[in-house]
Parts: sequence; C-alpha cells; structure tokens
Amino acid sequence: MAHTSLLLTDLYELNMLQAYQQAGMAETADFEFFVRKLPPGRNFLVAAGLEQVVAFLESAAFTDEEIGWLATQPGFSRTFLDSLSALRFTGDVDAMPEGTIFFPDEPILRVSAPLPEAQLFETRIINLLHFQTVVASKASRMVLAAGPMMLADFGLRRAHGAEAGLLAARASYLAGFAGSATVLAARRFGVPASGTMAHSFIQAHDDEARAFEHFARSRHEGVVLLIDTYDTELAARKVVALAPRLAAEGHELKGVRIDSGDLADHARRVRAILDDGGLRQVQIFASGGLDEWALRRLVDAGAPIDACGVGTSLSTSEDAPALDCAYKLQAYAGRAKRKRSEGKATWPGRKQVYRRYDAGRVMAGDLLTLVDDRAAGEAQLRPVMRGGKRLGPVPRLDEVRAHAAAERDRLPKHLRSLEPAAPYPVAVSPALRRLTAEVDRAAESAPA
Repeated sequence: MAHTSLLLTDLYELNMLQAYQQAGMAETADFEFFVRKLPPGRNFLVAAGLEQVVAFLESAAFTDEEIGWLATQPGFSRTFLDSLSALRFTGDVDAMPEGTIFFPDEPILRVSAPLPEAQLFETRIINLLHFQTVVASKASRMVLAAGPMMLADFGLRRAHGAEAGLLAARASYLAGFAGSATVLAARRFGVPASGTMAHSFIQAHDDEARAFEHFARSRHEGVVLLIDTYDTELAARKVVALAPRLAAEGHELKGVRIDSGDLADHARRVRAILDDGGLRQVQIFASGGLDEWALRRLVDAGAPIDACGVGTSLSTSEDAPALDCAYKLQAYAGRAKRKRSEGKATWPGRKQVYRRYDAGRVMAGDLLTLVDDRAAGEAQLRPVMRGGKRLGPVPRLDEVRAHAAAERDRLPKHLRSLEPAAPYPVAVSPALRRLTAEVDRAAESAPA
C-alpha cells in the first residue's frame, strides 16, 4: 500500500501521546486485537490484514510537513512536536497468520512496544485488520456455499472508498475467490484479473450480434459475452451462430454471462442451447445481487453455472459490515491490566491460543491462556516482528490463500453451515482465570 500519513488517526491518540511523554510513561505495553463476539449467524471468522499492518509499522513516520501542520493546531507543546520527528515503531508483533480461522476473545495480533508507540498506532491497526477480516470472513462463507463454482470479486464500484475496494479484492482472494475485476489488485497483489463487458457495450451497438463480434475480435483468448441485455436465450443462439466464425479466426470463446432474472432457469436453458450448438466447452458465468444464500440456492437447484461474480454483498459485507472488535491494553511495565467495563471486560496479560485437532485433523477445541502457560495443541500466534523489523520474507498471497483453504478443510462440519451452529469450544485456562482474579483484587484494594 502507499505511504499512510500518521495523521490518519484519532485525535485522542495524539492527546494521549503527549500526556504519556509529559508523565514519563514509556515502558513496554502489550496491546491485543480481538473480537468480542461473532456477528449474528456467523460461526467463525478469518484473520486478514496482517501484511498491511506490518508494512505500515515498518514505514510509520511523521513528515516535517505533518509536524508543521500540527504546530498550527491547539493543544500541542513544542517539546512534544519536536519529539515526533524521531518516532518510529521499535516493538514486537506476534499474530495469527493471515487466513487463520479464529473465534471470540482470541487475540489475532499482539503489539509489545514502548507505550507511546503501541498506543499511537492503535487506530490504523484496527482499521486494517478489521476491514480485511470482515471481507475475508464473508468471502469464506461464500466459498463454502458455492461448492464447485468459482467466484470472482466484482465489488469495487460499490465499496466504501478506493482503499476498501482494493483490499476487498485481496481479502476475498486469500479467502478462496478465484480473482477480481479490480485491475490494481492484479498489479499490486497478484490477484488474477477477471472481467467481461457491460450492458452499455451491447446497447452502444445497433445489433447485438455485431456487438458480440466486435468484442470477441478485440481479444484472442478468454472471451466472455454478456447475453442478457435483451433476450437471454435468443442471445445464446446468436453466440452459437457466431462461434464457428470466431474460432476460424483464432478467437477463443470462453463463456457467456447472465446478470439478471432467474439465474438457475436461464442457465439451464442457455446450457441446452450451447450444448446443442456444439459449445459444450463454453462456460456459464452468473452475476447480479448474489450473496452466500443465493449461491447456495443455485447449488441446491443444480444450476449449470461454472462461476459467479459477487459484488456489493462482498465488498460491504452487507449483512455484517462491522465486528465488535477491540485493541486493548493487557499489560504495562510488566503488570497485567484488565478492563472491567460492563459488557466490555477483557482477559488480562499476554495471551496465546492453543488449538487441538482430532485424529482427522479437524479442529476440536481451543484454549485461551497466558504466553508462559504452555498447553497441548498448536500455538496460533507466531512471532512476526522483533525490534520493529519483520522477521521473515513477505508471505506470498498464494501461500496465504493455501493456508486459508487448509483452515476451511479443518473446520468442523457443523461450522461450515450458513445457519447458526453450536459454538466452537474455546476454553479459558485456570492460569488465566487466576491472573484475572489477582488483577481484580489488586484493583479493588488500590487507594481511592
């Protein structure tokens, strides 16, 4: 991603930063990002956005121009402003790898750094992790619902901003989508580009068949024709008539797209027309207001659809656009900390998640405990940065995608359903419960 200004933050981060400086509070703080509860109807979440967080932390710095602008704003001392030019992230990050499935109260990222640093970067960390996790989780449900159908992201135009559309393409691809219509996602992340044509292209021509011909001749491979502008089945017959001439000229016809009406019914009729015309190899693509429920209905109906484009419901995660997530202080200066606010209490201390599997490598249960309380199972949070530096090479997106696919394969069958299922078991260790009680007793005995 492009350089992100450190002014892209909440004002209270800067207010606290100045107060910490004046109070001399700069010892190590541990913050963790987690989700308090699943959105209604969801059975799991998929961690995403870590790569953008790490890239941001590696390059985070105030520019002279930004500091100069802050000097024109009320409330900031000259001493504080002068200190900003040297501010860099020097801390550690531990996190679940992108594509990992997780559940409520499980931290997917921990930042351990001098308090001012860990605090300042809160807003952007939440911003990056939250959005891609929302989209990856939605996309994973769609992949499970779609079964053998390939899926492509068509969501840029209705995404909530340019960055959201770009990151939605990345998050959906790592979660199992086959590609995206967003061209910049292909250049920046290597997401396969996928696209056809708009109805306007057909309408701009006086003759639909001529429109098909012009479009096909502009491309030598991967030609997909949009056939529902006027009469879907009649257009399919025009494609059958045109195909031999195009083939003779070396233009490969890959598929046709249907974007409206009863998609399953149209697909069955079009499939019959194509097959009768000798075009059994031509695929059928569908789009138009699809979500995971619509995808499952198409699968259940046995619709002969090879792939679908999904737009608004994906890039906005229409039914669950936000997570009840938080980035909270869990320890400072070696002492565990705990928020006890009603409905928003946290588990204190630096934590780890251990995951157990059954004999078939299916997830059997997680344990939330402290980092020094080794338990059975596989530790889910792994070292990512130390001393402000990335520990290893940037994971390739196809590697992240493969990990996400393996995670889906390890999900218990009942959690793969679109319907709400019995919650996945996440136990809290005795050690963590004891620490919580100790922190509470210390808080209650503190001077008023």
